[in-house]
Amino acid sequence: MKQHLLCFLLLPCLLLSIPFLCESRFVVEKNSLSVTSPDSIKGAHDCAIGNFGIPQYGGSMAGTVVYPKENQKSCKEFSDFSISFKSQPGALPTFLLVDRGDCFFALKVWNAQKAGASAVLVADNVDEPLITMDTPEEDVASAKYIENITIPSALVTKSFGEKLKKAIGGGDMVNLNLDWREAVPHPDARVEYELWTNSNDECGVKCDMLMEFVKDFKGAAQILEKGGYTQFRPHYITWYCPHAFTLSRQCKSQCINKGRYCAPDPEQDFSSGYDGKDVVVENLRQLCVFKVANETGKPWVWWDYVTDFQIRCPMKEKKYNKECADSVIKSLGIDSRKLDKCMGDPNADSDNPVLKEEQDAQVGKGSRGDVTILPTLVVNNRQYRGKLEKGAVLKALCSGFEETTEPAICLSTEMESNECLDNNGGCWQDKSANITACKDTFRGRVCECPRVDGVQFKGDGYSHCEPSGPGRCTINNGGCWHEERDGHAFSACVDKDSVKCECPPGFKGDGFKKCEDINECKEKKACQCPECSCKNTWGSYECSCSGDLLYMRDHDTCISKTGSQVRSAWAAVWLIMLSLGLAAAGAYLVYKYRLRQYMDSEIRAIMAQYMPLDSQPEVPNHVNDERA
Repeated sequence: MKQHLLCFLLLPCLLLSIPFLCESRFVVEKNSLSVTSPDSIKGAHDCAIGNFGIPQYGGSMAGTVVYPKENQKSCKEFSDFSISFKSQPGALPTFLLVDRGDCFFALKVWNAQKAGASAVLVADNVDEPLITMDTPEEDVASAKYIENITIPSALVTKSFGEKLKKAIGGGDMVNLNLDWREAVPHPDARVEYELWTNSNDECGVKCDMLMEFVKDFKGAAQILEKGGYTQFRPHYITWYCPHAFTLSRQCKSQCINKGRYCAPDPEQDFSSGYDGKDVVVENLRQLCVFKVANETGKPWVWWDYVTDFQIRCPMKEKKYNKECADSVIKSLGIDSRKLDKCMGDPNADSDNPVLKEEQDAQVGKGSRGDVTILPTLVVNNRQYRGKLEKGAVLKALCSGFEETTEPAICLSTEMESNECLDNNGGCWQDKSANITACKDTFRGRVCECPRVDGVQFKGDGYSHCEPSGPGRCTINNGGCWHEERDGHAFSACVDKDSVKCECPPGFKGDGFKKCEDINECKEKKACQCPECSCKNTWGSYECSCSGDLLYMRDHDTCISKTGSQVRSAWAAVWLIMLSLGLAAAGAYLVYKYRLRQYMDSEIRAIMAQYMPLDSQPEVPNHVNDERA
């Protein structure tokens, strides 16, 4: 049956009915490789990015090339030869150079990774243009290690490989840089990408990886789309059946619209299970889901539908049908009438506009080659190479943004390159305070003085960072000297606008690394009176006087305790007497004032009885009126 399927798939090419498959224009995605030493091969060279592992999109990697004396094709485990390529602390990573042939590309890289290599260069064994190293087709055994490959790999030409071997054999240290910063164009602040996928969930290892990726990447994709940072579009590959075979059993079971749009049989068995045309119809439905959702301004709903359909309508449970799809569509609130109109009639003897557009899009344009492999991811019109895994793909998308325009998700912890874990990335750090200037980003590590608890550190980030501004003394004492002894803490940090480190009173030194206790007694800075005795303490001193004398610190002198007490007693007596005298004088003045007031009022009352006062009204005299 597999032979029948292969013949069916080859028929279009044999009959020249699908020129874009028979004359496909393949584009090999490359990145720059620069040799920095020795001078004999110094310069830039091309290499083809492997379609597995995790290329460092947006970043670069420097290392030393090693060519093994045994197992040069890396088809066996290096542990069998007691060989390790793990870098020593402080040394550059190891780039392993291996020869092509005898086993899968992915197996070579896997064996090198297990031996400690940081990257792999595969030297071609024939003179030919560079090709893309891909994973084995439907190899269940290899799938277990392919998904665990995390190091980047690249194919180099035979001639360049020979130059590398010659330099290494001659005793030269070969250092080179792998640079992925321009592997994805970044023309503006928005990234455009497309995923060529398939709704078939029974096509083997690659379909399982694709389904897992869609579910894992859904959240990040929707964040980017909702924020306007990306423009995504799904695509589906279809073929058409040659006109001479449209009435054949194969075409009828695998095609719709009279042989115009076809997909391989899911089980590769035309007599049982689902047919290829079932896959084509579901592919069309998913395309229309995206189209209808995009018209309503919510293109990210496609991710919800595809993941829900995978979970609720799998082929294994015999739910891969229209009824199950309709239930998913209803739950997501998608307009079913618009969807049916978009899909059209799969039995019609006419073109379907949606699927016809997909077939036209399969043909490569510009820097992008023809799409013939599933799955295929294209970022800014450049085919992605590497493992189809959330972190790796997100890094590729983020590298498509212009620097400083990346969204927040590109600067999250899951996007870190983890270069700071190795020797702190060569940046400044304060181990005692657990503070570092190393910051991991998807483009690699950067050395920038940090901001901690509102305090900004200043410096070059590599060899020097120090806290500055208000609050600096709360961070590791502002980098100044400090010490605690006998329950007393002393610090040289001065938290002012003109920040500095200054030894506190009683100490001397630079204030940064050293502050010594001043011996006031020995240096005769205190207790200099004849009767004084001096005792030095940490950060201070104590003075005492002999006999009944009392030490006065302000005057640095000793006085008699008895005389002091007598004088204090007489002073208290005089103070009391003075207070009593003042009180008596005050009382006498009040008494005189009140007595004077009383006498005045009595005199006025007596006089008022014999003569009117000016302030009283005149009493009328009626005697004269009667006489008249």
